[in-house]
Amino acid sequence: MIAPDRLPVDMAAYALRTAETCFVCAFLAGDPEYRHEIVCEDDAHVAFLSRYPTLVGYVIVSPKTHIEHVVRDLAEPDFLRLMTFVRRAALAVETVTEPERTYLLSLGSQSGNTHLHWHIAPLPSGVPYGQQQFHALMIENGVLDVSPAAMTDLARRIRQAIDS
Repeated sequence: MIAPDRLPVDMAAYALRTAETCFVCAFLAGDPEYRHEIVCEDDAHVAFLSRYPTLVGYVIVSPKTHIEHVVRDLAEPDFLRLMTFVRRAALAVETVTEPERTYLLSLGSQSGNTHLHWHIAPLPSGVPYGQQQFHALMIENGVLDVSPAAMTDLARRIRQAIDS
């Protein structure tokens, strides 16, 4: 899969946006400023394409309830259910993108992006080592220039992989 060109990100505007509004809650409430392509959902979780993808097929998974701490805010059964959902979405992403490795991590802080969310980031084969791992995830290095139509198609293909 060939990666699109990268676009620069205004980090000051991004930091302000993430500190002012819970992007997951705004998205789930239907705010058009926080629209994302949904990949899959159940009664408690949602998976959607990142609006700031650094890798093709970059998916975010989040509980629908505003939870902030991955360890202390989830009872063990809820944590395991969330991780099962993350795994299901990650396997579908792998089916579609055929990555060398899939990164799974939970990011965010009290300063911004407070709503608990997991990143599913598929690293394509052939990326030089110096551009892998955190480098591949950092929006400071630019985000992929992906058209809305391509994002819709990618979400559809990941959905199909989940359903099959």
